[in-house]
Amino acid sequence: MNISDQIEDARSGNAAAQKALFNRLADPMMALCCRYVKNREDAEEILLDGFYKVFSHLSGFRYQGEAALYAWIKRIMVNECLMFLRRRHSFAVLTEAGTETVSREEEPLADLSAAEIFDLIVRLPVGYRTVFNLHVREGMEHREIAGLLGIAEGTSKSQLRKAKLLLRKMLSLKGIQYVQRKNR
Repeated sequence: MNISDQIEDARSGNAAAQKALFNRLADPMMALCCRYVKNREDAEEILLDGFYKVFSHLSGFRYQGEAALYAWIKRIMVNECLMFLRRRHSFAVLTEAGTETVSREEEPLADLSAAEIFDLIVRLPVGYRTVFNLHVREGMEHREIAGLLGIAEGTSKSQLRKAKLLLRKMLSLKGIQYVQRKNR
């Protein structure tokens, strides 16, 4: 069954179509949730809440291709993650000793792949991790992040710089030497 047919059947309340759609998209959405919260059980809760919203609002979704569906569900999951963090009051702007002197020009993770970064992201403090994910992974601008999280735009920029520096330190502790790319 193609995905547009699954969506139409799921929209009408067909449980088998909803299950098939869930099975098709659960793994990438679970990975997204795990980037925002450390605890797998919390990520599963967010995933289920997110899919509940997906199926509740599927009637208002206009299918324009698989990429549009994926983007729509991804946006719901990110919002669910942020709401979860707000409910738990776990989003905090943190300072890491020694990070205040980071140069604005430093981009310590610019040459690393997403796969290399992913393994370290979950170890970041929640504030760093949230801003990092929203900016680097979701492509949001600092103004949008600030509005979503209720922080200043400068705070978002600072959290991102500190997250990158901490990731660089974590790589160094693992014996991975990072050679900073020269600005051209």
